[in-house]
Amino acid sequence: MRFSLRLSATLTALALVLGGCAGNYSGTGVSPQSQEIKWGRNQNPPPEKVAGLRNWVEGFKASARGQGISDSTLEFAFRDVTYNPEVVRRSQNQAEFKKSLWEYLENAVSEKRQTNGRAALAQYGGVLNRIEATYGVDKEVVTAVWGMESTYGERRGDLPLIESLATLSYEGYRGDFFRSQLMAALRILQSGDIDPAHMTGSWAGAMGHTQFIPTTYLSYAADFTGDGRRDIWSNDPSDALASAANYLAKSGWQRGLPAAVEVTLPAGFNTALAGKGKRRSVAEWQSLGVRQANQRPLPPAGTPTELILPGGPSGAAFLITRNFHAILRYNNADSYALAVSHLADRLKGYPGLANPWPADHPGLRIEQRKEMQRLLTARGFDTQGVDGNVGSNTTNAIRAYQTSRGLPATGEPSAALLEQLRRG
Repeated sequence: MRFSLRLSATLTALALVLGGCAGNYSGTGVSPQSQEIKWGRNQNPPPEKVAGLRNWVEGFKASARGQGISDSTLEFAFRDVTYNPEVVRRSQNQAEFKKSLWEYLENAVSEKRQTNGRAALAQYGGVLNRIEATYGVDKEVVTAVWGMESTYGERRGDLPLIESLATLSYEGYRGDFFRSQLMAALRILQSGDIDPAHMTGSWAGAMGHTQFIPTTYLSYAADFTGDGRRDIWSNDPSDALASAANYLAKSGWQRGLPAAVEVTLPAGFNTALAGKGKRRSVAEWQSLGVRQANQRPLPPAGTPTELILPGGPSGAAFLITRNFHAILRYNNADSYALAVSHLADRLKGYPGLANPWPADHPGLRIEQRKEMQRLLTARGFDTQGVDGNVGSNTTNAIRAYQTSRGLPATGEPSAALLEQLRRG
């Protein structure tokens, strides 16, 4: 899983060698040279880094042997590992988008993601129905998690996992975290679920359709197809989707209960009653004037819930249940849990939020931000793409435009800026 978080010329041969111990994998069909480029091997890492990682790996192997990792697993795992500059580059250049909750939700629950989610539900309806019956987690929630984590399998991560984790561990990035993930990855290899050539992920070690990190995989991955492997990497998402459902189920998911329901508050409502940990039954909230905001019904009257106001008193209000907290176990951010809950509701056919944007919010909607990017680029201030995300490229383009017009170079998007761009 993420926040959201992601060998060489002998790759095909190695895959064939490992086929007998880690499933029916064969060569990738991709040329060694193209894999080198894709995985950052063409960046010519400094020789001292290559040598340093090699020495670090030898020390780590000794520790791994002491924790039950066999010599054969270590040989397979590290045979083609080298220092990967691409992993370091990605770790140091994570996109930093300044988004409000409402901007985040607009992107997370976009029309495209809803459309693709409905298509995924249709394509994998059979397996999703069986997963729901087995684990008690709504198929739309499982699909929403899939959409959030890897865009329904489109972005599963393309870096060799052992190499990524070894490089980050050698660099001392995030202390012992990546060492523990590397050790867990070795246990996965030793179990025979995957081989090193196919064990790819994000730069930070999140793997497969559901973006499990190795320690999460060891605790929650499921073999739903019954082929003896817990395969969250392949084009068949069955094991990955079941693994996500298993994670939520073991995190306290209650069958048939919504995670979050939008509500309206009466005039003069005491907002001090809001906040996680301040539980009341739905009936108690109703006695205080809290009502459902749209067609999404409230949970049963006796359900313990909490009221949250993520956008402040002028934004949308939500009653959240234990299932909201189960989603937080997957990714501990209210915005993520709200996005999964709301996307799942849209996939079920419920309408959008009744109050998605605080009245006093100064930001631009996603289509307005895209229009701003198109206009800036057309006027010679290239935003390096039109995606609605206000990252460093867009901020720099705004500053350059403002400077050219003699305006304060704030780099901030605004309705006034968009209107000026429209006027030319």
